[in-house]
Amino acid sequence: MRAALLWITESGKIRCNVCARMCLIGLDEAGYCKVRVNKKNALITKNFGKITGIGYSKIEEHNFFHFYPGSKTIHVSSFGESIYDPFIEKPDKSEKEKMTPEDLIKLANQKGVKLITFTGSEPTIFFEFAYRVARLAKRYNIKTTFVTNGYITSEAVKKIGKYLDAVNVHVTASADPEFYKKHFDGADVEQIFIALKAFKKHRVFTEVSNTIIPEVGEDFVMNQKLVEWIVNKLGSSIPYHLLPAHPVPKFDYSETSVETLDEFASRSAKMGMRYVYVSGAFGSDYENTSCYNCGNEIITRVGSVFTNININGDRCPNCGFKISVMK
Repeated sequence: MRAALLWITESGKIRCNVCARMCLIGLDEAGYCKVRVNKKNALITKNFGKITGIGYSKIEEHNFFHFYPGSKTIHVSSFGESIYDPFIEKPDKSEKEKMTPEDLIKLANQKGVKLITFTGSEPTIFFEFAYRVARLAKRYNIKTTFVTNGYITSEAVKKIGKYLDAVNVHVTASADPEFYKKHFDGADVEQIFIALKAFKKHRVFTEVSNTIIPEVGEDFVMNQKLVEWIVNKLGSSIPYHLLPAHPVPKFDYSETSVETLDEFASRSAKMGMRYVYVSGAFGSDYENTSCYNCGNEIITRVGSVFTNININGDRCPNCGFKISVMK
């Protein structure tokens, strides 16, 4: 167990200020995540350095298409969640190994990997470990990224935003408020929008993913509202990924079709999104990155896998238009 970050005492209990649920936790009780526990009127975390998954992958596998394209990353996960998602298979929560932040940085240096991606159930819930890794990584010119549901407080974003380099905020069903209330234990999508603005404020490179679930989460109007919000509040150059939902035993639906995802992508592009992608589905017309100004192909992908990049710094080599890509 390790002392937790970002909490205050309130009414004889502890208010956790990491995830947007902001649980008020009584003595010897745990928050929604089951990880952050009130022990002797101090908040501790049970998952510091307890790794449930670690491996090597290309950054595109985590739906980062504009952040160091084609680069290898070490992906790391632990246990704990801020939103229970019934539309995905439950991840393995068993501890595979114990690591310190120094161990992870040493591993990255040994393997020559310059990116670390925190993913899994929800990296916000192993905030203390991720924060210390991100802070240490800066000394070694290693970039750190979050794949998150966005259910994180502005205070937590501010603290880690000094060190975190990029984030992919993953929403479901176009962030439909009623969908979240019904299926995600009453989660408030407004908190995700607040977090997105906080990431922008602290200059964390941001991409957004949206899983389209057939029937229960397949709404063009909600997608339009989400896209309008992104364009108006974050900017039209935010990379926007549309993802398929895969069948799970609890719900009776087939995998989201490529045709449906392409239609969502087409409508999103017409609304002003410059970089729209269909990720994780073969056969889509929305895999490559093209210059918004002249249409010149900048990054080529096959099955969402990076194959080639043609860019001068951050400019289109054909017309000189600035492209929102970090490399």
